[in-house]
Amino acid sequence: MRGCRTTRDDARVTPSSNGRPAPVKVPVPVPVTVFPRLDRAAIEHRLITMRRSVDHLGSFGPMDRARLDSDPAAGLVAERILALLADLAVTINSHVATAVLGEVPGSPAASFGAAERAGMIDTELAAALVPPEGPHNVLVQLYLDTEPEEVAAIVSAALSGYGEYVRQVAAWTTPQAPES
Repeated sequence: MRGCRTTRDDARVTPSSNGRPAPVKVPVPVPVTVFPRLDRAAIEHRLITMRRSVDHLGSFGPMDRARLDSDPAAGLVAERILALLADLAVTINSHVATAVLGEVPGSPAASFGAAERAGMIDTELAAALVPPEGPHNVLVQLYLDTEPEEVAAIVSAALSGYGEYVRQVAAWTTPQAPES
């Protein structure tokens, strides 16, 4: 409106009691990002599932070529368990990154870096759980038909890595007693 003066550029003008426009300060909403609080119980429940999955996959024994030839379903079960472990870890990592760091990881691989920056897991473990060739479950899926002799090493590395992940995350989520 011409002739109206406002005290702020973002104020809106409303009519006054004398019929003339009067400047009125109207607060402009400021977007606020609210990050969730750390949900330790949800993390602990996912860790229970991860611990059981690691134990189940470990109880299968070695996933060598002879085993895969005699029991082809074993490789498929291993791939599915590894996919579950990866999904649960990424869910935990993303929750911690959002609650602790105030960031949302852009990829599953980035979530492990965020978990390391939050102090939840160490650098070596973060690197071990993100192989440069791709996720463990995808590698198993690819090697089942082409190089089954490689599956045992992949499953072994994943079991070791996810077992250590469960240990480190459980230690991180356990409240520490104050030192005397």
